[in-house]
Amino acid sequence: MKGIINTLLILAMILSANYVLAQTENSNQSKLKILIHITSGPENPTKAALGFLVAKTAVEEGYSVNLFLAGDAVQLLRDDVLDNLSGLGTGNLRSHYETIVQGGGKFYLSGMSSKSRGLTETEINNKPAAFAMPKVLLQLSVESDRMFVY
Repeated sequence: MKGIINTLLILAMILSANYVLAQTENSNQSKLKILIHITSGPENPTKAALGFLVAKTAVEEGYSVNLFLAGDAVQLLRDDVLDNLSGLGTGNLRSHYETIVQGGGKFYLSGMSSKSRGLTETEINNKPAAFAMPKVLLQLSVESDRMFVY
């Protein structure tokens, strides 16, 4: 009797594990859309890098990722900032950026924030980035499955 109970318990554990695995695989197949909205810039390197780290992690997990940079965060796409900014425990901005780009991530920069901070089209050439108005942020947030703000 004890052997039958042990066998049933083991079978139940195996079936439960297979069910959980199947659910995990199914959830990744539907490729969730993630929006990361960052307003922290070089003045808060840890928080700024954290936003990029979360985006990088989402790309590595197979999700579709968009980042909308506003306020001081638009400066994060300047090459000198990408090359030199590191957060405390949140890593190097350039490394995160490269992974995001390789994974198909896209960047949207507030046009008004960029203009007031002197960020030009030349500085975002050859980057998967575009200037955008608040309407685009609203559209992206409505279309996204999850949104994170840093």
